[in-house]
Amino acid sequence: QVQLVESGGGLVQDGGSLRLSCAASGRTFSSYAMGWFRQAPGKEREFVAVTWSGSNTYYADFVGGRFTISRDNAKNTVYLQMNSLKPEDTAVYYCAVGSNWSKPTDYWGQGTQVTVSS
Repeated sequence: QVQLVESGGGLVQDGGSLRLSCAASGRTFSSYAMGWFRQAPGKEREFVAVTWSGSNTYYADFVGGRFTISRDNAKNTVYLQMNSLKPEDTAVYYCAVGSNWSKPTDYWGQGTQVTVSS
């Protein structure tokens, strides 16, 4: 059974940093795309970042160089380093994995809350 477990969310001040982790289990995902999405209150879930085929990455425009996605295939884990956080980054962040880098949504985690205070 595939399971994705996120961690690292929390409360941080405007301009602060957080590092999210997502540990996958149930199968090996080294050949899969791994990504992050987020959903703010009252808004639809949106794409944040994705990594695939080793070191390829792609980010949403709003990231603006503030976030970095990375992965450790030996640990079946994907990370999201978030710097210069803004109040508008407040959302539940979800890890997702899929066979297609443009839509890495075959499996989802349960989400982790990120709250940025002004």
